[in-house]
Amino acid sequence: MGIKLGLQLWNQVFDWPSAAAAARRVEDLGYDHLWSWEHVMAVMGDPNQDTFDAYTLLTAWSQITSRVKLGVLTGANTFRNPGLLAKMVTTLDHVSDGRAILGIGGGWHELEHQRFGFDFGSGFGDRLTWLDESAGALRGLLDGEAVTSPEGGHYRLDGAQLHPRPLQERLPILIGGAGEKKTLRTVARYADMWNMVATTDLDVMAHKDSVLRNHCEAVGRDHTEIERTAYLSPVIRDTEAEAMKFFRSQMESNRLDESVLDDGDIYVTTVERMTELMISWKTLGFNTFIIETAAPFDEETAERFATEIRPAVDRA
Repeated sequence: MGIKLGLQLWNQVFDWPSAAAAARRVEDLGYDHLWSWEHVMAVMGDPNQDTFDAYTLLTAWSQITSRVKLGVLTGANTFRNPGLLAKMVTTLDHVSDGRAILGIGGGWHELEHQRFGFDFGSGFGDRLTWLDESAGALRGLLDGEAVTSPEGGHYRLDGAQLHPRPLQERLPILIGGAGEKKTLRTVARYADMWNMVATTDLDVMAHKDSVLRNHCEAVGRDHTEIERTAYLSPVIRDTEAEAMKFFRSQMESNRLDESVLDDGDIYVTTVERMTELMISWKTLGFNTFIIETAAPFDEETAERFATEIRPAVDRA
């Protein structure tokens, strides 16, 4: 089975002409989907850098593309209640002629919550509980149900219903994260797509997938209904030295240094090494890969993924 490719553009340190040109190029290269991230301030480097709103950006992209699916990787559940989010994503689905994906996670960046007045809860456990409740409401709303929040829940929906409904019969929900007790249980119950960070530790990825399968069995869900997606931040060149040179220039543009390499999801490497890694992830059942690029847009990496790496992984 051929793999799917998505590309996420950082929403910071670029302008609309650059964002528009990058979106058109992603579609021209045959990517399957295009993603924004959802932050109300810069979360990489200096927080006082220019940052665009995710859903406004996706709506604009929908008008200059015609084929790629569009989503947020991943939306902060803490930013709005599920009724409003369902309404926004439904509107995106209509203006894009049925290309919306609802990407959501628990929310993690404390400073933006503090500055913009979003409830951060008492800890990550709170936010994941809210995410589970929200995901259930979102699934119901997108499927045409009238949704009322459970007694004692975090939200206060009272017979909420979407008019109009999404164009897609089942608008897909992507949930990001790999927490074994809460997040993967929520994925098993409500998600159509599951996203986790790609790692060279294949045992970790296989274990997380096994936990998801167990949760699916517990809730009576066929795990094959959930598309496995892996997320990574690559810079691809003929040599690692060339890749590192461009990577450093990108990081400087975002007021960052090489310490970000410690995050573990950044691959500054060659076509051959990246192909090898993706084949190993594919053998675990991850057939969708979403690559991230900071501004300035990494044209060469985007192109080489589409024209060199993708065909090689498809053949494997």
